[in-house]
Amino acid sequence: MSNETPSSRYLCQRCGNCCRWPGDVRITDAEVKKIAGFLGIREPDFIEGYTRLNSNRTGLSIIDRPGGAGECIFLNGVNECLIQPVKPLQCSGFPNQWRFPGWRQICEAIEDVS
Repeated sequence: MSNETPSSRYLCQRCGNCCRWPGDVRITDAEVKKIAGFLGIREPDFIEGYTRLNSNRTGLSIIDRPGGAGECIFLNGVNECLIQPVKPLQCSGFPNQWRFPGWRQICEAIEDVS
């Protein structure tokens, strides 16, 4: 049984389950630049091919895999992120900087007890 507190920290196990959760993965202008550079493509090409207007129409989000059920376009296989070194802060901050309702039911992160 866990003694989890609201301030508990978690160690990501790279299960990839959060990469299959539907919703917006919001990206900033700086993240667009970093990801496009990492992929070796021009920023306008990255925006056109890999982003969409987010649900509240305030910026860009990464698109889902075509035909998928909320899978990120950059998820390769079960748990490999194709943009791992430059993934958005929203991705790298989960589950320690933010969490969505029901995250414990799908996330395999373990509580950091050190």
